[in-house]
Amino acid sequence: MAAANHSPSSPYSCAKDSGPVIPTTSLVTFLERVQETAFQTYERSKFDHKDFIDLSLKFDLSTTVKAFDEISKTENGSVSTKDFEEFIGKWFKSAGEDLVYVEPKDFETEPYGFLPKVENPEVRAWALEVHGLWKKLSREVSSSVHDHPELHTLLPLPVPGMIPGSRFREVYYWDSYWVIRGLLASKMHETAKAIVTNLISLLDTYGYVLNGARAYYTNRSQPPLLSAMVYEIYNRTGDVGLVKKALPALLKEYQFWNSEIHTMIIHDAENCDHSLNRYYAMWNKPRPEASAIDKRFASKFLNVNEKQKFYRELASTAESGWDFSTRWMRNPSEFTSLSTTTILPVDLNAFMLRMELDIAFFAKIVGDDAIAEDFLTASHTRKKAFNSVFWNENMGQWVDYWLNYGAEPKEPQTWEAQNQNQNVFASNFVPLWIDLFNSDTPLVEKVTRSLQSSGLLCAAGIATSLTNSGHQWDFPNGWAPIQHMIVEGLWRSASTEARKVARDIAERWIRANYVAYKKTGTMHEKYNVEKCGEYGAGGIYRPQ
Repeated sequence: MAAANHSPSSPYSCAKDSGPVIPTTSLVTFLERVQETAFQTYERSKFDHKDFIDLSLKFDLSTTVKAFDEISKTENGSVSTKDFEEFIGKWFKSAGEDLVYVEPKDFETEPYGFLPKVENPEVRAWALEVHGLWKKLSREVSSSVHDHPELHTLLPLPVPGMIPGSRFREVYYWDSYWVIRGLLASKMHETAKAIVTNLISLLDTYGYVLNGARAYYTNRSQPPLLSAMVYEIYNRTGDVGLVKKALPALLKEYQFWNSEIHTMIIHDAENCDHSLNRYYAMWNKPRPEASAIDKRFASKFLNVNEKQKFYRELASTAESGWDFSTRWMRNPSEFTSLSTTTILPVDLNAFMLRMELDIAFFAKIVGDDAIAEDFLTASHTRKKAFNSVFWNENMGQWVDYWLNYGAEPKEPQTWEAQNQNQNVFASNFVPLWIDLFNSDTPLVEKVTRSLQSSGLLCAAGIATSLTNSGHQWDFPNGWAPIQHMIVEGLWRSASTEARKVARDIAERWIRANYVAYKKTGTMHEKYNVEKCGEYGAGGIYRPQ
């Protein structure tokens, strides 16, 4: 499958960056200065940029800024480790102190009906240990965040929820789908509903679900899976009240993802126009949570406009959840060639198709037949776009589509076969997760054969790509969401062969997780799929 990747290459300087920018808070701007000082003060190997942007103030901002300005600094902006640590200890609360542990009310040590098909006593004991992690991850926002939001980058949320853990001390958007699937397996239905409540709260406040519940994430979203979360909870509980609460919010989210910045029109070979979606962050500065590092990547650019365009690409890649991967680069060996805003991603459009189907389903439940009909029509229209724009018959996969650089959202672009990214990524198989595709048995069997010959299937699961770039969303890393969507899509089909492949992948992945847990005592965010039981590496932070 090693076809060349056609990626229209143009310099960032072709046109001015004129996209929208959501302003950040004064506290975030100040903490970026603190982070830069930490970057100059500590060795890179001992430095996590996020630790400093997550600090909360003990005193008001102006007093703290004044004290910071009075610290003795060298010419390069560093201070002595002793002076810096004394300043941090005196003026800040530690990162994470603005979250408070709370006992999840619906947690039981071994809930009735928990994983009834898991009979092996060792594996069952492990499953119960993993189930027990919910007690460690349950948090609510402290009263200080509600009473004095200006002292915190953490955003207020109405009810307790679950955090991913380690350096990720706040709620994240697309992670929450798999958190909810786990909670449902653990029979923690009320906690699952609480997560949806918090995400709807962010949507109601900002007009979209944020990447995460921090002030520095207000400029972007993440893969839109809120409708899928509501569907899974409804499917398990039959809670019509949740559907009624969620539907207006989902309509608002759908509008956001179909706004001008997130949509492009492709004119296909049959003279049909297809409106499809892309990632596009509302930000053109260094990401505050990684400001010091982003500036160093951008230092190769000569002018402000080039830097702004690169910063928007960085933030847009973070919006994709795949940060970072050669998937988004015009030149896979050059990180600063990120060009995420000029790509129509096949998985994002699969998530939009899922949202359309879910909204149609929810509208039917609440008795709004007009909305149901509209979204059912939209889903069939998008399915046609998948066939026209993303499907590659020779590969037997759906692939990302590169836009011509510098094109305006309102101007239709004519589909060109050479603009399909023919490199193999696990995302090419994500559409299998959607029932409109996995219900087509001949199609599933063709895609299954393509997956088997793609090079992505490894000893411990599905690799994210075939390129070993050092980025965390590339080979040899495998991530749980990707394994799950592909396995579940194959398993839902009527194809015996596809279901056999699904079981094989699931067993490899679970075995790798189990072996790694026995070696380390923890679950990991990513695994090396070449070697059973080894966790993944790469990226700009330590593996979590």
